[in-house]
Amino acid sequence: MLITQLKPKETIASIAGSKAFYITCEGCREVYFPEEEAAQLREEAAGIGSLVTDYICNPDNLMFQLEKHMEKLNAADTIVVFSCGVGVQTVSACFTGKKVYAGCDTYPLPGGQGVTPLEYDCDQCGECHLNSTGGICPITACSKSLVNGQCGGAKYGKCEVDKDMDCGWERIYRRLEAAGLTDSLLYPVKIRDFAVE
Repeated sequence: MLITQLKPKETIASIAGSKAFYITCEGCREVYFPEEEAAQLREEAAGIGSLVTDYICNPDNLMFQLEKHMEKLNAADTIVVFSCGVGVQTVSACFTGKKVYAGCDTYPLPGGQGVTPLEYDCDQCGECHLNSTGGICPITACSKSLVNGQCGGAKYGKCEVDKDMDCGWERIYRRLEAAGLTDSLLYPVKIRDFAVE
């Protein structure tokens, strides 16, 4: 089980800009999602469009929904996604050259976890790092769950822990490079707050 919570309004305003497109996932009805707060934020925002749908973790469903909004999505400078971390990663994979930001943080709750139809995973760490890593989770994409960059052990783009796994931080760098956002890697050192789990 999981719970999503909107990031502070100031944080969302600072990443969104005036040409933002908002995507809200309301698929997981059995978990808490701040629907009313997200709707109010979308109304107050000076964005160029929005989409409210369900199960954006399913790439086929997501692409079907996005097709209706492609003109606005292509015109947008940023895409802000209100969902768990899996949904943000799914949207980010669809727009490798565009800024895709998480509008929520995801927290774990006791109970059974649903099945995601993708290779993406959300560790539900409560402090989403996707906004500075190009929509690729460094905690789940890296065997060592490093949040401040590569360990230096990768060889030919593969992880030293699992030779069949692509290095998560190399993937992050390539995604940021495609979007012209490699400067976002120059953030202060992050210390993971394990107290939120």
